[in-house]
Amino acid sequence: MGRETILFKSEERKTVAEAAAVLRTIADKIESGSVTLTSPSGEVQLTIPANVTLEIKAEEEQGSRLKRSLEMEIEWAEGDEAESGGVTIS
Repeated sequence: MGRETILFKSEERKTVAEAAAVLRTIADKIESGSVTLTSPSGEVQLTIPANVTLEIKAEEEQGSRLKRSLEMEIEWAEGDEAESGGVTIS
């Protein structure tokens, strides 16, 4: 297995409306084929291919209180063509 390098990382609290707005912007940028992520520590530009693998995961963790998460990951290997899947979001 190859080595993983984190190119960019950000974590901050937002309202639901703010989080949705960020996701809409990201969706538009993905569709355009280019995403630029900028923070005070630097900038990363990603070129998104026509086909990607989309992973959607819902989790819950029980500790002192119940914590839930909804995670979305888009990945691709340079030069690969991903197959289409069948997830429906409603």
